[in-house]
Amino acid sequence: MAIMKGRCVVAQSGGPTAVINASACGVIQTALARGEVFTGVYGAYNGILGVLEEDLFDLGQETPQAIEGLKRTPAAALGSCRYKLKDLSKDRVDYERILEVFKAHDIRYFFYIGGNDSMDTADKVSRLARELKYDLVAIGVPKTIDNDLAETDHCPGYGSVAKYVATAVMEAGRDTESLYTADTCNVIEVMGRNAGWIAAATGIARRTEEDAPHLIYLPEIPFSADRFVADVRECLKQLGRCVVAVGEGIRDAEGRFVSEMGGSFSQDSFGHKQLGGVAEALQRIVEKEVGVKCRTNKLGLCQRTAMHFASLTDRDEAYRCGQAAVEAALAGERCKMVTLVRQGSEPYNYCCGMGLADLATVANGEKVLPREYMNEAGNHITTAMRDYAVPLMRGEVKIEIGPDGLPLYVRLRRQMVERCTPLRSH
Repeated sequence: MAIMKGRCVVAQSGGPTAVINASACGVIQTALARGEVFTGVYGAYNGILGVLEEDLFDLGQETPQAIEGLKRTPAAALGSCRYKLKDLSKDRVDYERILEVFKAHDIRYFFYIGGNDSMDTADKVSRLARELKYDLVAIGVPKTIDNDLAETDHCPGYGSVAKYVATAVMEAGRDTESLYTADTCNVIEVMGRNAGWIAAATGIARRTEEDAPHLIYLPEIPFSADRFVADVRECLKQLGRCVVAVGEGIRDAEGRFVSEMGGSFSQDSFGHKQLGGVAEALQRIVEKEVGVKCRTNKLGLCQRTAMHFASLTDRDEAYRCGQAAVEAALAGERCKMVTLVRQGSEPYNYCCGMGLADLATVANGEKVLPREYMNEAGNHITTAMRDYAVPLMRGEVKIEIGPDGLPLYVRLRRQMVERCTPLRSH
């Protein structure tokens, strides 16, 4: 069967990670090397919004050094977005606009790097293309620090955030240990709306009973204030200090976010509540019920783009996912997302292969932390979680350092492609 020729476009979506650009690099370098198939390699400026606005740029005009530098550059170099496409069965305007732009530029391959919502977008665009008899290949590349995508053992971006948060909590724990007579308790908030993979990763830092974090709470296990108070009191009795790691999305037994109790929260473009503030909520409980001083820390955006301490394993797998997406497209696959397949169960004999999953299955699924990864009390990890996460955190990405002692990151020139369609109507 002859391989379809045409241009390809690669786009990034959602929250950035330390290694999302490595995936883009894998797509770009692999596609550029197959010029007999890909008549042009474009980037969409700011994700699917870039397609809708016809803000496309020619990646073939970037220097090879800049493209290679994406492997050691954090955040989304192509530009990202949070834009929710409407239900295809109710409103086709955006989808038809996307195909209008694709047709105008002879774009036959669409590589979308993102999470659940991005996979849903790629799937729906692909379905409409089939309906309208436009030959289009859509392949998803997994990306999320939350590690909650279905059908894949883990997600590019998770190993690096796990390495960062575990180290941050380890070091914060030493701070509390140094001054526990004044700052007795410390609550550290990490990301994680529905899944506790990031919070659980902090537990890797606890090699001995002395080490932080002493307590961990995550969304999968209903939060009880009474049990939390008892846990903190017991920790203080044993150690004289307490460091708590908590996922932003913890809920009580009725499903209410602990962070939103007593307040209101805005929503993002996908209808998700903008969380944050759970550390302060737990601080109030500790100071009122336990009667000790409690500090709070929120790692915030720093945790997801910390290239200076990114996992080499994570970076390399992210790059391979980008490569695999192009290879799958050339092999005739459609409507698929690249998956990571763990091979072997021993944590110190780790290797990982590539697989594929249907975009629709990924879009409609969510992978939460297995209960067996947490202890019976639900306040710390088990050996199973340690064995799962440790291999993903190994190695350090070599980054270039400037004369000022700080990292040197690349920024693409983004030579825009001439528009071929009328301006989008909003």
